[in-house]
Amino acid sequence: MAKTILAVDDSISIRQMVSFTLKSAGYEVVEATDGQDGLDKAKTRSFNLVLTDQNMPRLDGISLVKSLRALPQYAATPILMLTTESSDAMKSQGRAAGATGWLVKPFDPQKLIEVVRKVIG
Repeated sequence: MAKTILAVDDSISIRQMVSFTLKSAGYEVVEATDGQDGLDKAKTRSFNLVLTDQNMPRLDGISLVKSLRALPQYAATPILMLTTESSDAMKSQGRAAGATGWLVKPFDPQKLIEVVRKVIG
């Protein structure tokens, strides 16, 4: 069965690009329009990986990571931040919140697939 990824980003073009890239690599992708939408979807089903942006309305990426880590079913799920933020301070906040890894936009589709395969196979 295909592994399922939750892609959370308020940019429709980024969501479509992430979705297309991951689906072409054989993953199932569910899209969420912001952190709150992502959290709501994560509570209704389980995902093998969560890929989230940082700067979003309603709930930002780091707050989403913290909220997911507080749920027992997401205690060990890989969560990757895919964002334009590349400062060390932001990365340490992400790590402290429980993010597994950090990818900077614009992303290389091949690199995204490699990282995803590395964390969920």
